Amino acid sequence: MTSETTAASATTDDAAIKAKHRAMWAWGDYPAVATEVIASLGPVLVDACGIEAGQTVLDVGAGSGNAALPAARTGATVTASDLTPELLDVGRAEADDEGLTLTWREDDVEHLGVEDASYDVVMSCVGAMFAPHHQETADEIVRATKPGGTIGLVSWTPQGFIGQMFATMKPYAPPPPPGAQPPPLWGDGDHVRALFGNRVTDVEATTQTLAVDRFFDGAEFRDFFKATYGPTIAVYKAIADDPEKVAALDGELAALAETFGVRNGAMPWDYLLFTARRA
Repeated sequence: MTSETTAASATTDDAAIKAKHRAMWAWGDYPAVATEVIASLGPVLVDACGIEAGQTVLDVGAGSGNAALPAARTGATVTASDLTPELLDVGRAEADDEGLTLTWREDDVEHLGVEDASYDVVMSCVGAMFAPHHQETADEIVRATKPGGTIGLVSWTPQGFIGQMFATMKPYAPPPPPGAQPPPLWGDGDHVRALFGNRVTDVEATTQTLAVDRFFDGAEFRDFFKATYGPTIAVYKAIADDPEKVAALDGELAALAETFGVRNGAMPWDYLLFTARRA
């Protein structure tokens, strides 16, 4: 096999992976998760990045604008990019209703269609972490950021609730594509520092907790995520013809929420807040 053939195969495989990701995040109702469960994370990231009027901001893996919309409210010039156009459409409609002006663009965080060093701030709120190739993602984030500009990320931790939810679903899910890395690794500070290396300075990486009080019990959490959250929907689609597996996963997801204290009024969902400056 020639190098040209290998490269062409890799490109074809990558396109297929991205097509599956695009479809997965369009399933269900991720904007409901963004507004009903994790709405406070966007403003947390905007504050941590120190975004203010006059800055140029790129939100990658922006979804329906959980961080992009709060950034635009500061008066910054904001571009929200995401692989899934259906999510961008929701954000665009919300921005229009609020009278906010943003640029919405369909884009792949591993292959951003933006100029080098073109933004004062490049950020992502539990979005870029789901791109399959972590180093390529970090490289593009750095490339898009101006020297001295700010990089800011919020990512679910491996040990926290969402990281454990992915661990619970893993035995039921199809094997990941070759070379794909687990999303919750972005919640490991050492992993993220290694991805950016000496290309950034002034690194701050702290584990923080989102208190989630949306759900009464484990069953309500499970049913909500089965209906709204693309990765959970994808796993259930993969086992839909095996009622025993469906029942087992139903039980495990509900039990996980109970273990994290869903009946106590609020579950602690840990995330890593990472900020740095491009060197």
